[in-house]
Amino acid sequence: MPADMHALIPRYALVPLLIFALAGCSGEEQPVQATQHSVQARVSVLQMSSTVATSATPGSVVALESVQVASRLMGYIRNIAVVEGQTVKKGQRLFSIDPLDIEGAVEQARLGLKQAEAALEDARLDYERFEHLYRDEVVTRQQYEKMKLNHDIAESRMAQARSGLGTAQGQMRYATVTSPIDAVVTRKLANEGDIAAPGHPVLLLENPSRLQVQTSVAQDLYRNLHLGQRVMVEIDGQPGPVAASVARLSPAADPVAHTYLVKLDVAATNLSSGAFARVLFPVGRRELLALAQAAVLNRAGIPGVFVVDGQGIARYRMVRLGREADGQVEVLSGLNPGEHVITGNAAQVNNGDKVSALRKP
Repeated sequence: MPADMHALIPRYALVPLLIFALAGCSGEEQPVQATQHSVQARVSVLQMSSTVATSATPGSVVALESVQVASRLMGYIRNIAVVEGQTVKKGQRLFSIDPLDIEGAVEQARLGLKQAEAALEDARLDYERFEHLYRDEVVTRQQYEKMKLNHDIAESRMAQARSGLGTAQGQMRYATVTSPIDAVVTRKLANEGDIAAPGHPVLLLENPSRLQVQTSVAQDLYRNLHLGQRVMVEIDGQPGPVAASVARLSPAADPVAHTYLVKLDVAATNLSSGAFARVLFPVGRRELLALAQAAVLNRAGIPGVFVVDGQGIARYRMVRLGREADGQVEVLSGLNPGEHVITGNAAQVNNGDKVSALRKP
């Protein structure tokens, strides 16, 4: 055997061993399967539903009884006895006007009455004296009639003086301004030391127990409304829409905005005058996709729901939602009718979990 053949034998003898070793290393091992988490949850099938279509108009809560309190007198405001937000009773003192000018007018009227009374007394004595002289035919009828006229004029002037005194004294009552209704002071428009004038409000009062929602609507919506009609209203501070009924329909449109004023009685408590409202007037029906609010989760600030696929695996799906009502929320995008959504025990579910014990309504 040639020498070079002997040299090749060790190399070729190693080839089967190398092939065997590579086969051993490259052989696929069965991977260890991780146990998939399984949860039980209630699942519902999304379906289209019909609901009332509405047209929303902005409005506000207003007081049915609202009073602008002003003084009947011109004068300095001496004392304001109330503050904004304070509850007042009918007849309670609100503020006073400095009565110095009124007191002067009363004193002047009182002096005028005394002078008129003295003049009447002189005229009465002259009249009675001339009456006797006329009967005795000492004076002429013309002289007698003149004395009688002077007496009548004096009586008239005294009556005027008495009336003037009564008017001046009556003005004193207006120096103290009281509340005309049971109300709450909502705004103070003047301060102590300011000059009050008739027709210029000093305080605004509202009766908080009688509130309404006021809005304005276009003609196409207005012609379909009627008194007593039930309407839903969304009001700031309320957890959900509240029921209301149409209480007043203005017969004339606003000449600038061309809209009609509508007022509604609201069946709600703890309302605040001036709160923003959205009146939902019904305009027909519409189809929508809705699901239970309990199905909606918030993961990392993203609203979504768990959708169960054909293999029973939960997949988190982002959704865009609309209005909420009666425990249901409208789905604007992200879901389709017929899909299976986890509506119970959703908080215990994670993406990729195996969902079992499904109950499909």
